[in-house]
Amino acid sequence: QVQLVESGGGSVQAGDSLRLSCAASGRTFSGHAMGWFRQAAGKEREFVAAISWSGGNTHSADSVKGRFTISRDNGKNTVYLQMTNLKPEDTAVYYCAADTYPVTSWSGLNAPDYWGQGTQVTVSS
Repeated sequence: QVQLVESGGGSVQAGDSLRLSCAASGRTFSGHAMGWFRQAAGKEREFVAAISWSGGNTHSADSVKGRFTISRDNGKNTVYLQMTNLKPEDTAVYYCAADTYPVTSWSGLNAPDYWGQGTQVTVSS
């Protein structure tokens, strides 16, 4: 059974940092890009960031550029999202995903091959 399990969410103050992790199990994700989406209450899901299998290519939404960094450790089957200078508008449920799409196409990706269950991030002003 394939699973993507997110962790690291929580409640923080504006300006703080958090690191989200997503551990994959049940199969190898060789060749799969991995990434993050988020969905705030009452809003549509939006793309956050993605990283290629090799880690050599990344792509992120304009709203998080310069603040969020995505990375992965294939030996641990884990992808990370380091979030700094968090803002109240970053409050959302963050979902990990895996797909073979090129990372530059992830902003238009509606149905990744695999989804995690989500982790809540709440940023207070």
